[in-house]
Amino acid sequence: MTGFSYHQLFRVREFTPLFLSSAAHTAAQTVSGLALGTLVYRATGSPLLSAVSMFGPSLAQVLGATVLLSGSDRLPPRSALTGLSLAFAAAAALMALPGLPTWGVFAVVLVQGLVASLGGGVRWGLLNEILGGAEGGYLPGRSLFNMMSGLMQITGYATGGVLVTALSPRPVLLLAALLYAASAVVARLGLTSRPPRASGRPSAAATRRANAALWSSRPRRLTYLGLWLPNGLVVGCEALFVPYDPGAAGTLFASAAVGMLAGDVLVGRLLPPALRPRLATPLLLLLAAPYTLFVLHPAVPLAAACAALASVGFGASLVQQERLMALTPPELSGHALGLHSAGMLTLQGVSAALAGGAAQLTSPATAMAAMAGLSVAVTLALRFAARTGTRPDAPVTADDPRLPPTAAPLRSPAPLPVKETRDGR
Repeated sequence: MTGFSYHQLFRVREFTPLFLSSAAHTAAQTVSGLALGTLVYRATGSPLLSAVSMFGPSLAQVLGATVLLSGSDRLPPRSALTGLSLAFAAAAALMALPGLPTWGVFAVVLVQGLVASLGGGVRWGLLNEILGGAEGGYLPGRSLFNMMSGLMQITGYATGGVLVTALSPRPVLLLAALLYAASAVVARLGLTSRPPRASGRPSAAATRRANAALWSSRPRRLTYLGLWLPNGLVVGCEALFVPYDPGAAGTLFASAAVGMLAGDVLVGRLLPPALRPRLATPLLLLLAAPYTLFVLHPAVPLAAACAALASVGFGASLVQQERLMALTPPELSGHALGLHSAGMLTLQGVSAALAGGAAQLTSPATAMAAMAGLSVAVTLALRFAARTGTRPDAPVTADDPRLPPTAAPLRSPAPLPVKETRDGR
């Protein structure tokens, strides 16, 4: 079991406002993504453009990860999170304008992706800081955030699907803008003013040096690839829910969110720590295998069941993130988690584009099965690579010559104001 119960996490001062702000942000992303994908599909009839509109911001993450990511540890977390949510609110309101052409929508989507490249590093770096790192409450905390994300997606896709059908996509985009604004308000009023985790100004050079240092270790490289590739390829399957069945897309997305919620509960609360590392590969295989059945064009009830079962495998990311934090020093935790988030979202965007292109040439069902098969192959290849490489690598330290000289010294996180229960939860 993990060291802290979910109930105890809410006794940490900044956990609750960070949790609520992230919940509003996730709900806004969910309803806006479905509305935008539907809007573009109705306007163009293109599975490719529909998939890219929903997951297109992810494509810009790779640019942000190379020039902006050092800001994850070098910006005040409260100000950064507030500003990010306000920027997303403005983008959602802009995309709701009736006269905005399709190329204008994609321009806004690109800017969204650049802005979002900081979001994962700032948010998860702050969560890691306030919960005591890999040996504290990070894993149960991230598990609870993932569960919240699943619930927000279930609610958001179900509600968004109804609203898009009953009204139109543009009012739903305005609703998303309000949710983003609410996220900004909660972050500004609920979080305390913390200093950056590392000193110095954010810069492209500092970002590149930290990326190189993190990437220099073979165990970290394989961990990153395991977090990015299988996950991203399966999201390519999900990106085709709208063209697979436009009327049931909300149901399929909600079913996938139910499965993701179950996987996070399983890994975050039920599995003993000794067993978790051994289940990363089986969970990644489960993540992809059910989507291979889509080649048979299953009806909506069976398709929804396959999506739910597959998404249980997303729980593998908790195991992989726990390993990543064990390999990373505290002053680079935000940058390391930001690199994970940016790389994952980039691969999701690339996979959405690949899946959409394959669907243009074949069919959505065939493309989904092909992406799932590729995910299985990548998972097995990474497992083989991990078994053949046994040389240990030391974690990055603050005096690594590839890091900027202004990096802050290592510091121990503050202890949590909670007590362990007897059974370790």
